[in-house]
Amino acid sequence: MTGGVRGAGVVHATAAGLLAVALAAVALRGIVEPGVALAFTALIALGECVRITLPGDREQAPIGAAGALAYALLGPLRGLPTAHGTVQVVAVTGTGLLLAWLPGLALIRRTSRRPHRRPPWADPARRDSAARRLLGVGFAAAVFQPLYNGALVDRFSPQGPAYGVFLTAVAALAALCDASLAALLRCSATGLCFPAALEDELRSLFGIGSAIVATGMLVSLAAGEVGLWALPLFCTPLLLAQVSFRRAAAVRATTGQTIASLARATEVAGYTPHGHARRVADTACALGRELGLGTPELALLEYAALMHDVGQLSLVEPVPDGATALLPCAEQRRIARLGSEVISRTGVPRQVAEQVARLADPCAGPAGGDGSVALAARIIRVANAHDDLLTAARGRGVGEAVGRLQALEVLRLGRGRVYDARVVDALARVGGQGRG
Repeated sequence: MTGGVRGAGVVHATAAGLLAVALAAVALRGIVEPGVALAFTALIALGECVRITLPGDREQAPIGAAGALAYALLGPLRGLPTAHGTVQVVAVTGTGLLLAWLPGLALIRRTSRRPHRRPPWADPARRDSAARRLLGVGFAAAVFQPLYNGALVDRFSPQGPAYGVFLTAVAALAALCDASLAALLRCSATGLCFPAALEDELRSLFGIGSAIVATGMLVSLAAGEVGLWALPLFCTPLLLAQVSFRRAAAVRATTGQTIASLARATEVAGYTPHGHARRVADTACALGRELGLGTPELALLEYAALMHDVGQLSLVEPVPDGATALLPCAEQRRIARLGSEVISRTGVPRQVAEQVARLADPCAGPAGGDGSVALAARIIRVANAHDDLLTAARGRGVGEAVGRLQALEVLRLGRGRVYDARVVDALARVGGQGRG
């Protein structure tokens, strides 16, 4: 984790140094085409002020990102060549990011009674996003602007297909650069291995990321014909897409509240120990990350882990300490089936109910059906058994460290027969710390 923090520090320091150099250079030589620079600065700042939260708790500013990419790829404007260059692109993007923090500062001052609110520069996610934006846009500008200003792009017409292919290639490289930086910063924050984090970030490009890249390219192309009117013309659809994402986020929040209520029901009714569902979910997510699950799979895994004991509400007498892992297999399967039936009526994704239904499946041999569902169920089974065994050890007065060793030894005895061997090995690597 120390190496990860150091890696994030390098990214932040590089972005800050690049912005300082760019601002100093622009201050010395002056602003080229100040009206155009001001328009893109305003667009980037506005886009940063209307951010959205994507699945996996990712914050994104689609309009700001598209505006910055469009300025980096801006060639002709109303048929006339531009000459702002790479340094000014970085300066304009950085200025827009800094200006976006001012409304946040004013809002914080007006709501000073809410101590949990922090200024944008104190938010690690906002700092990561700003660093990624500067470095990604700087990379795109460094590829495009020298070729454009050096007249190498003049070999093909800005109205021809070759120019569009060139812009697409540069935009794709910029998107890959941004995804790599996002994966590196995510590894620094969570300890996830870089290949798994990069795969997850590349998957997200097919969502809002592709819309951002497409909008940035369209703005840069359309500006060659209609000038700065291309900014509101092509950014409005992206704004409407943000509204749809916000509605989807509201639906996810409602689902989360439903899941939290069901998870607490077993604790309130006295069927499971306090905090058991949360501990199992944290351990399951840690194991899922160790096994390379992406953000969508981890979200479903967390939901199923939180609700894995709902079936116990059907029991006449609670299981001692809620330790279903110590029950006969037939009883475990019955509880899992009943829990799945309850979950399927709550409106949560069907994969969650399927994962809970398969919690007591035998682990000998290959998984049948949906492999991702089977793996998630096996992860939850190990995480649940681990917490049940730890709870039993505490009841016997065994110390925490000794209890973890004993629990891991019991799980290893059932490795490949009762519990999935890959999951047990992953638990040994993460130490059962339950990192959420």
